[in-house]
Amino acid sequence: MAVVVGYLSTNEGEAALRAAVTEAGRRETRLVVVLARRSRGDDQSTLDSEADAVSDRLDDADIAFEVRQLRRADDIAESLVATAEEVGAELIVIGLRRRSPVGKLILGSNAQRILLDAPCPVLAVKPEPSDARA
Repeated sequence: MAVVVGYLSTNEGEAALRAAVTEAGRRETRLVVVLARRSRGDDQSTLDSEADAVSDRLDDADIAFEVRQLRRADDIAESLVATAEEVGAELIVIGLRRRSPVGKLILGSNAQRILLDAPCPVLAVKPEPSDARA
């Protein structure tokens, strides 16, 4: 069993990671971090340094963890659901951001796809108001 979290280096991603660390500790299970690219322009070295930074932070969390990087062509929603199925996840944690109705229509909603396709419960978190202004 595991807790799976989708992570981007954004306020929403940070909120999701904090909640996932708490849940993994509470459930006494390992944490699987699925690290996604922030934009198509991110190069591999940027993703590698983010993975290292996440690993360094989790080293202090006193939980078992694994950090996985998505490939450039991977779909975040599909990857989170597939990872959850692969590891027998008991929970998926995702960060949410506010989007306009037009933004939801044009861009689609990864969160909605994860909620509908997940093989386990999904915890959706928003950043604290103080985080959202940063």
